[in-house]
Amino acid sequence: EVQLVESGGGLVQPGGSLRLSCVTSGFIFSTYWMYWVRQAPGQGLEWISAISVGGGTTYYADSVNGRFTISRDNAENTVYLQMGSLKHDDAAVYYCVRDKAAYRSTFCSAGSCVIGTEERSSHSADWGQGTQVTVYS
Repeated sequence: EVQLVESGGGLVQPGGSLRLSCVTSGFIFSTYWMYWVRQAPGQGLEWISAISVGGGTTYYADSVNGRFTISRDNAENTVYLQMGSLKHDDAAVYYCVRDKAAYRSTFCSAGSCVIGTEERSSHSADWGQGTQVTVYS
């Protein structure tokens, strides 16, 4: 069974940093693109970052570009999201997502990705339970 377990969320002040982790099991991690998606209260799903199977390609949404860094450790079956310069708008539940197919991205083209309500509801991809990030001052 595919398992994605996020951790690292918490309470942080504006300008602070957090590192999220997603520990995976149940599949060959090194053959799948991985993603981070978030959902703020009362808002829809927002794709924020993607990483290729070997980590050589990374994509970011404009809202986080330059502040967040996605990475992966294939030996540990783990994907990370290093978040810096956090803003109130970054407060959300952050989800780790595995692509629905191996080796290639089914969500991204031309440096941008789409992972929304339809993609989640279809259950084609695998999602973690999410980890909460709260930004306060």
